[in-house]
Amino acid sequence: MSKAKLALLSWALLFCTIASGAQTAVAQATPKPTPSATPAASPAATHPNATLNAVDSSLPNDPGVDEMLGAYSPKVRALDTVIGKLKGDLKKGSIGSGSLGNFVTDGMRAQASEKLGTPILLAVTNSGGLRRNTIPEGDISLRDIFELLPFENALVAFDLTGDQVMELMRVVVSHRDVQSGMRVKYRINSEKQFEAEGARFILDGFEKDIDPAATYTVISIDYLLNVTGSDYAAVLKKAANIRPLNLTMRDGITNYVKAETAAGRGIKSTLDCRFVFDKAASGTAEEPAQ
Repeated sequence: MSKAKLALLSWALLFCTIASGAQTAVAQATPKPTPSATPAASPAATHPNATLNAVDSSLPNDPGVDEMLGAYSPKVRALDTVIGKLKGDLKKGSIGSGSLGNFVTDGMRAQASEKLGTPILLAVTNSGGLRRNTIPEGDISLRDIFELLPFENALVAFDLTGDQVMELMRVVVSHRDVQSGMRVKYRINSEKQFEAEGARFILDGFEKDIDPAATYTVISIDYLLNVTGSDYAAVLKKAANIRPLNLTMRDGITNYVKAETAAGRGIKSTLDCRFVFDKAASGTAEEPAQ
């Protein structure tokens, strides 16, 4: 089996997994490993009639695999479709995941605003869900977006009070996660932890204070709402009016790139100081890279 066919097979299996909805079920059902004094037996030792074969170019073609590849090959090849242009590299940073995190949350907020028919002031997600460290300047393909966002996370809207929004921003900063719509001032405490000191909305280039009693619509992903026992769960369990947008995060960002390209704006690598480091309150001379 050629290297090209092996690569095609890996992508086809991923599409097959997504289509069957097995990815989430497997992640939830997989038990944590338990310590054992006895090494696990190999498949050949457990099953005397089993043989172990290397999966490489020496493996002969299998008609069943070829049939499956025939069904999924068009989807895999479609990943090379160019959907936009990027000016400057998108890169992960420390807090806020740099220009890459800005790109994703800006796209989430733009797509949610279009979907809901009203401007959305804040979008939040976790930096761990961004699975590429950089996207280089030039063409942006569907493969770039798929590799960046391989999970089937879906966009969700919910309402928080101003006080709860500030609680959420404290969690975002402490986890060095990603947001669009606010300018957040933060420091690094004596235990080397990141702490939010304050946050203000950015509206048309101007900053606006959070009204503690007002209600704000926030966009995030279903994973953060559903994960139990996390810092996010402690805040988001208070959310009201939760409604799914019936749009995966990956499709939302794909649509965002296409829309920006169609409007002639393209995609730019942007660092806009949405996280402001309070050096005086941190006792450190080095500012974390955005």
